[in-house]
Amino acid sequence: VQLQASGGGLVQAGDSLRVACAASGRTSSTLVMGWFRQAPGKEREFVAFTTWSGSSTYYADSVKGRFTISADNAKNTVYLQMNSLKPEDTAVYYCATAPHIATVPRIYEYWGQGTLVTVSS
Repeated sequence: VQLQASGGGLVQAGDSLRVACAASGRTSSTLVMGWFRQAPGKEREFVAFTTWSGSSTYYADSVKGRFTISADNAKNTVYLQMNSLKPEDTAVYYCATAPHIATVPRIYEYWGQGTLVTVSS
């Protein structure tokens, strides 16, 4: 499975941004797509996950109500819509696949290269 993240950029606090993760290869072996982020000097942290069917989604408390994860099966792409962005959302955002729902990075098997989101105050 190969993952290609895109859509990062520089925005101001309060703005919106959508990042995308295109999956290719043996995607039938993956059940869950997740987003993680890593800020400078910090550990990688869970942001959100969704099943490809969309039947199950889950968010970290820090983004709940502001971020929305969605999957487009026809395009093998998962999106993370980020609204009301804050400077503390600044990080490299990574997408990853897992065989079952999970919020810990070690369960996720394949990772994208990351896309940088910078939120200025």
